[in-house]
Amino acid sequence: MKILSVDIESFSSVNLQKSGVYKYCESEDFEILLFAYSVDNAPVQVVDLANGEELPPEILSALTDDSVQKCAFNASFERICLSRFLGLPKGQYLNPKSWRCTMIWAATLGLPLSLAGVGAVLGLDKQKLAEGKNLIRYFCVPCTPTKTNGGRIRNLPIHDLKKWELFKSYNVRDVEVEMAIQKKLSRFPVSEEIWAEYQLSEEINDIGIGLDMKFVASAIKVDEISKLSILSKLTELTGLENPNSVLQMRKWLLEQGLETDSLGKKQVEVLVNSNSGLLKQVLLLRQKLAKSSVKKYQAMENYTCSDNRAHGLFQFYGANRTGRFAGRGIQLQNLPQNHMLDLSEARLLVREGNYDALTLLYDSTPEVLSELIRTAFVPQDGKKFIVSDFSAIEARVIAWLAGENWRLEVFKNGGDIYCASASQMFHVPVEKNGENAHLRQKGKIAELALGYGGSVGALTAMGALDMGLAEDELQPLVTTWRNANPHIVKLWWEVDKAIKNCIKQRTATNSHGIKFTYKSGMLFITLLSGRKFAYVKPRIGENRFGGESVTYEGVGVTKKWERLESYGPKFVENIVQAMARDILCFAMKNLSQYRIVGHVHDELIIEVDEDESVSNICEQMSATPPWAKGLLLNADGYECEFYKKE
Repeated sequence: MKILSVDIESFSSVNLQKSGVYKYCESEDFEILLFAYSVDNAPVQVVDLANGEELPPEILSALTDDSVQKCAFNASFERICLSRFLGLPKGQYLNPKSWRCTMIWAATLGLPLSLAGVGAVLGLDKQKLAEGKNLIRYFCVPCTPTKTNGGRIRNLPIHDLKKWELFKSYNVRDVEVEMAIQKKLSRFPVSEEIWAEYQLSEEINDIGIGLDMKFVASAIKVDEISKLSILSKLTELTGLENPNSVLQMRKWLLEQGLETDSLGKKQVEVLVNSNSGLLKQVLLLRQKLAKSSVKKYQAMENYTCSDNRAHGLFQFYGANRTGRFAGRGIQLQNLPQNHMLDLSEARLLVREGNYDALTLLYDSTPEVLSELIRTAFVPQDGKKFIVSDFSAIEARVIAWLAGENWRLEVFKNGGDIYCASASQMFHVPVEKNGENAHLRQKGKIAELALGYGGSVGALTAMGALDMGLAEDELQPLVTTWRNANPHIVKLWWEVDKAIKNCIKQRTATNSHGIKFTYKSGMLFITLLSGRKFAYVKPRIGENRFGGESVTYEGVGVTKKWERLESYGPKFVENIVQAMARDILCFAMKNLSQYRIVGHVHDELIIEVDEDESVSNICEQMSATPPWAKGLLLNADGYECEFYKKE
């Protein structure tokens, strides 16, 4: 046996979507119902475990044999569920080394992250059965007790034998579809390097990150008290039955002479600043109510397992164009920042549930809870966190790739890129807290908005007007930045030209060491690391200005498969972010002897012994990959007793 393709159907009273597979498998009523498999592409067999059938000994043996490759779509689910099924000790899981995930394979080619989606895009003869959702709802999750079903809370095979036989067919079909996808993708194999990165990512998910569950429970309770208090004040001020209702609140505001189409965050902020008296008081309370952070704390409760760790928070190849990671569950990728100076003191008050002290010391309890979200993550077993992240990684990569030498000198000398950018743009010295310091903000907003072809719209979206820039300053700022960075601008349009020539002529092209090839209806971009990423069915189209553009198929903002548009600067953004991702993975491999418990964008969270030094971790993280000769990397770090942003 070389390859074992598998798909399982299971039951648990724990909600998989809300709690993730690790918590799902911890439930006492968890069980695997069906196990469909194929050995070396032979016809698919199904084992009806729910009705007493048993896995053949050679299949059982293969699950723990690392020389046998196990394949599944979203293989993490099968691997974790089967770890529980096989009775592995708590906290131990099947080695991800011998597992291959067809979903990841599809993601490396820019395809959807669902079995049905991939099957549809590839036009497979056999598609995932549409009845699956209803069958899963019937057999795999608890049901509502009714008179009709005799008050039962779960549907078993005996309750509908016809549905059960269909469910077995559905289980078989999933393996057939997964195998058909592999056959279709066989011309584009995934490198062993990427599978090694996948293994490391799975190991990080298996370790999990610790949470202070007493703090989490107290935060939820404090939030409830705060919300009730705010609603009570709003009811008193407005006389509304439900001041949380947008409809009721808008009607009340209109009665006070204030008309608004929206009570969204930005609009309320504008209204707060433009009103006074009772209106301002009500709007401020409304603002506090909307700030409620309880959802993040509830996600922590949902995801945290019996070992006080949340597992499975990181999706490998979640961004299937660049290959960057995506967050799952609690979503560490979008946690609010913390700016409080007395973070520890505020955290202690929340942990003790001291609501009175919180309201006495702080203007907004919801704001405090929001800033404290990160602090719920804590090291376990007498260890500490070392948090290390790359300094201006994308700015360094694009400067190095484009050969923008003045920028490279700034990084070499440890300078501030925002000051240096402003100095280059306005031809005067700019110091952070010194000479021409007021220009640093313009340098910062330009750096954040303009590096990938952004113009006036990008500056506005980045909040340039809110930061004090005048509207008539924006276009000159764009022009000034581009004039100061001619090599980056040149990179945009040389990449644009190389890609268009590649698509038009079906020939390999090259720019700045990046290779572009067209094969089997796919545009492949080969990075300096050797990793490729893909655009499906590229062709030359026309943009809204009547100019030439590149279009391709992918998942758009509507989450549907559709034709999308791109151009040079956007391709450069994907290339730079993909290279930054490769650098992060290189750092993760260098630090894999440590207990990496999390990563957020370009930052690693590592659980270490008390005697481990920040400088040692940062030095290893700053190592430049062999393929990036001349790229200057720098990692900054700090140690902490709970996670925070320093």
